[in-house]
Amino acid sequence: MRICYFCGAVIDSSLRIYRETTCPNCGRDLKICYNCKYYSPGSHWDCEESITEPVREKDRANFCEYFKFKEIENPDKIDKSSISKRESREQKSRDDFNKLFGG
Repeated sequence: MRICYFCGAVIDSSLRIYRETTCPNCGRDLKICYNCKYYSPGSHWDCEESITEPVREKDRANFCEYFKFKEIENPDKIDKSSISKRESREQKSRDDFNKLFGG
């Protein structure tokens, strides 16, 4: 079963995922690292594949040729609180960076 990283909606397995494909429920990008089968925090550039350059914004659509939508067997076991905590940390980091460099 495919699940949208952002809202948890079930994504039809027949839907082909392209860079511009968005979730029919929340409208967010689907071709992102967090939805990818190869996303692996702690691995080289957080990917199990041998990508040639890092993907900086893992929550935004990208051009990765290795992308394969992650299949989840038991969606009830997804910890939604860890997702929101991670997003908050990432937003705080972006805000701090922008403050530091006047952005």
